[in-house]
Amino acid sequence: MILVSACLVGIKCRYDGKDNANQKIIEMVKSGFAMPVCPEQLGGLPTPRIPSEINGAKVIDKTGKDVTSNFRKGAKETLKIAKMIDCKKAILKQNSPSCGAGKIYDGTHNGKIIDGDGITTKLLKQNGINIITEEDL
Repeated sequence: MILVSACLVGIKCRYDGKDNANQKIIEMVKSGFAMPVCPEQLGGLPTPRIPSEINGAKVIDKTGKDVTSNFRKGAKETLKIAKMIDCKKAILKQNSPSCGAGKIYDGTHNGKIIDGDGITTKLLKQNGINIITEEDL
């Protein structure tokens, strides 16, 4: 069983209340091969919510509020689920401050992409879970 970002299966959990539905990933969930998770919701953030970006060691929303603790909590809860289902691989949403793998926004809220991993991606990688993005499919 693999984990997938819930927004990729059409669950409207993005910061703006929309989704990033990907038909291949939807079929993986329908077939029982994958399980959707949204680390930001698991961390207690509402949907919709103010967009957030990683800025140094913190996650800051567009109003300047530090939401790092929500992102860390969501990552820990996602890891619990991954361990429960013996997950070895995850397909996560590129550029997300939670799920981005290799690419994230730069923390300025100006749309600039930089190299880096989201909070959940980092924790899953540290625990031996292979991460790819929807762009890798």
